[in-house]
Amino acid sequence: MSNKIDSPALTDGFHLVIDALKLNGLDTIFGVVGIPVTDLARMAQAEGIRYIGFRHEQSAGNAAAIAGYLTQKPGICLTVSAPGFLNGMVALANATTNGFPMIQISGSSDRAIVDLQQGDYEELDQLNAAKPYAKAAFRVNRPQDIGIGVARAIRSAVSGRPGGVYLDLPADVLSAALEAGAAKHSLVRVIDPSPRQIPAPESVQRALELLASAQRPLIILGKGAAYAQADADIRAFIERSAIPFLPMSMAKGLLPDDHPQSVAAARSHALAQADVVMLIGARLNWLLGHGRSPQWSAAARFIQIDIAPAEMDSNRPIAAPIVGDIASSIASLLAALQPGRIKPASSWIDELTQRKQRNAQQMRARLAANPNPMDFYSALGAIARVLEQHPDVYLVNEGANTLDIARNVIDMRAPRRRLDCGTWGVMGIGMGYAIGAAVVSGKPVLAIEGDSAFGFSAMEIETICRYRLPVVVLVFNNGGVYRGDDINRGGGSDPAPTVLMAQAHYEKLIEAFGGAGYHAADPQTLARTAAAALASGKPALINCVIDPKAGTESGHIGNLNPPSTIARAN
Repeated sequence: MSNKIDSPALTDGFHLVIDALKLNGLDTIFGVVGIPVTDLARMAQAEGIRYIGFRHEQSAGNAAAIAGYLTQKPGICLTVSAPGFLNGMVALANATTNGFPMIQISGSSDRAIVDLQQGDYEELDQLNAAKPYAKAAFRVNRPQDIGIGVARAIRSAVSGRPGGVYLDLPADVLSAALEAGAAKHSLVRVIDPSPRQIPAPESVQRALELLASAQRPLIILGKGAAYAQADADIRAFIERSAIPFLPMSMAKGLLPDDHPQSVAAARSHALAQADVVMLIGARLNWLLGHGRSPQWSAAARFIQIDIAPAEMDSNRPIAAPIVGDIASSIASLLAALQPGRIKPASSWIDELTQRKQRNAQQMRARLAANPNPMDFYSALGAIARVLEQHPDVYLVNEGANTLDIARNVIDMRAPRRRLDCGTWGVMGIGMGYAIGAAVVSGKPVLAIEGDSAFGFSAMEIETICRYRLPVVVLVFNNGGVYRGDDINRGGGSDPAPTVLMAQAHYEKLIEAFGGAGYHAADPQTLARTAAAALASGKPALINCVIDPKAGTESGHIGNLNPPSTIARAN
């Protein structure tokens, strides 16, 4: 008879993080490995979590953020300590600004040494560094608290207005051992992490009464409306009320852009003349001129649907605030909407229709032109014709003129298919968004990039090829930031601040990693190669040659980049 006493089964912090993620249905990690999280990635992959390894943490964070937007579950970004953590913070801050649910999990150095500033490896107080840029930030100091930490991060990321959450995991917590039974009991499965917030009935009635009084009503759809995934109810409310609607860029496709009630082609006139405006998942920030004149009528009255009460009255008085989640709010509006109660003036509809037709005719003329070399309109017109045959393709878009003109030229016919730089206007989201969209959807992605914007994350084309993702990158190469024909005012040999290499063959980059590279200098070649690349379902890059003289300073927002008015004497 043996006197041996069996030792209790043990686990550690690494396994607890993985078990906590799996328990809550989080099955993908985007990241960059290194000290102290390399084994976390290895073990996660071994346990069935998909790990997508990037070349830079900012791109990994962008992929996690857009995955959160598309799935309504927080995307997970994994980084190393200090410098890697800081690289990811740009994406985390961007996610918070845009309302995308994301969790950045970063390893960190020894707390005792960091707090006394004794010079540990990659020493940084990451928790306090993250707080100003995240919706919430947490540090786990004991392995038995990992389950609670992950649960709090999930709930914070998706509840209310979604956003970025930082979760700090010191190296000693990850490697700490604890009894397996106690560890299992410490895990938390989050129940109803984003509960419905049903609006007050009186707020719904107030909004409907204001719409009923309107002669020139307008509905503006923001990306919050797309995130809500209340597509059928939003469409039903717009069609039953007969109110014209204007989609912001990432809301395009909630209703098809060729829907008769869309006034995207008469945007300026609609904003300036509307007397009652309903904002659904949109904010009166700089993208909408802060709701102020001259872009808006001073007499316009506003209805706003938002889950955050503090958002109301941020720029203009909100006459009819509806505080609640968008899905519940639209459902309540639909239930209370009486047939024929809202009647936009026929003169308003006619006026907008005429404006749309006139502007559409002007756009058709620009798209029909065939300049040599191509300009943005002729190139984007070719791509628009290709995408008409591929409505399920995810479109990622960034740049200045590349972004602004694509918004106007390329129609969307399905929701949440257009992904761009959003509220911050930050450059560098392209490859991260493209990879994130391809991973969570399994569908083809077309990333239309300005040559300057592409440079921020270009190395991720190796990631695209390594994971054999169906991503086609289209680089609009006009040889510069905004345009490529500027000169050095000092007369020296250095290029001007906005000039890049117009002769660059970006397609050679992807060929180095086994992808397909194409060079297109005319619309016909561009359309043919784009169609073939999308059909292949394999990584590809098209170098699209654009006239260096094409483009305007800062695209459509040149007013935000004022020129110097001071002449300096020589």
